[in-house]
Amino acid sequence: MSNQSKQWAAIIMMIALFAMIAFVTNLCSPMAVIVENQFGASELQSQIGNYANFIAYLVMGIPSGMLITKFGYKRTALLALIVGIIGIALEYLSGTMANMWVYLIGAFISGFCMCMLNTVVNPLLNVLGGGGKSGNQLIQIGGAFNSAAAVAVYIIMGALIGEVTKETGIADAAPAMFIALGIFALAFVVLLFTKIDEPEQAPVQLSLIGGALRHRHFALGALAIFLYMSVEVGTPTYMIKYLNTECGVAVGVATLIAAVYWFAMFIGRSVGGAIGGKVSSRAMVSTVATVAIALLVFGIVAPDDIKCSVPGVDWANLSLVWVDVPVGVVAFILVGLCTSVMWGGIFNMAVEGLGKYTAAASGIFMTMVFGCAVMVGLQAWFVDFTGSYLQSYWIPVACAAYILFYALIGSRVKSEN
Repeated sequence: MSNQSKQWAAIIMMIALFAMIAFVTNLCSPMAVIVENQFGASELQSQIGNYANFIAYLVMGIPSGMLITKFGYKRTALLALIVGIIGIALEYLSGTMANMWVYLIGAFISGFCMCMLNTVVNPLLNVLGGGGKSGNQLIQIGGAFNSAAAVAVYIIMGALIGEVTKETGIADAAPAMFIALGIFALAFVVLLFTKIDEPEQAPVQLSLIGGALRHRHFALGALAIFLYMSVEVGTPTYMIKYLNTECGVAVGVATLIAAVYWFAMFIGRSVGGAIGGKVSSRAMVSTVATVAIALLVFGIVAPDDIKCSVPGVDWANLSLVWVDVPVGVVAFILVGLCTSVMWGGIFNMAVEGLGKYTAAASGIFMTMVFGCAVMVGLQAWFVDFTGSYLQSYWIPVACAAYILFYALIGSRVKSEN
């Protein structure tokens, strides 16, 4: 690796790719409302985009690590962008063809792209930052741009969806997909001409995968990421449904309220990036996990007749409006401040001291992101079973409790693994 001062182009490109990951991934949650409407899907079935997107991580996680060791970070990212263009194109075609299976295949292929990009971006930013607190700082800065892109997609989708009617379909979200396609194409051209001095990696073999998993702090960290997806994605996803079905808030406005959650993540990651070089990942994650548990529990048990005003948008008049929602919703929004630094902090702790196992570990780590499909699906089943969106939030509470355990105890590196 050349001197870090010569790697700013690579750092900027990785941060840009981090933002792209959020833009495409977060299309799934607002799209669930349209899928439920267009195809008459149940709550469990409406999350099919999330399932497909994140199950792809199960299939592609370890192969992504192998691609990096064979072709390098840059060429793997270029291949991922091509895969992403194919996936988004299929999602768009599913609307014109009115075919849920085409949408499922498109979301699955898009998940391949997101997994490959994540496998590239996280370890490379960590390496470019020099590991430790500095590596965590770069990941948190990348995460801030990731959250900004998530806010953007919720705003765009809120404007496009507006009030859902029987005529609302996937084709109504076509402009957002065209934006995603344009971003992919532009990123491909820019990355093609960006010079990246890549670290050497040993080939990913089964022995290296097993070696990574023999490190207790990594194995427990992989499980932490599996469960973390429930807290990050489940919280805003079911907040939209709760506001619409139980509070009578229009879908477009509810989507904009969910965007405030992602804006909170942007704020948290910006702060995390600023202090990441001074505060350890363990201190960060243990603090925010504790606060997240308190906020989620409050959101569940808070009386729904106590209201607070949160911002939304009246798209008919292009004006900011303040919507009265149960006070528990505000607590759910503030969870975004907590989840903001969890991903980077958990990754940083999990790969600490892995050395030659880092590439293999990164592939395993990305594989565990499929936990979003499992946990979001479990939460959807809980909603169908109990008829309550609020009670389903006990699942993210349990996941946040495990993350607290990992930060305090499970992440400690033992001299003998």
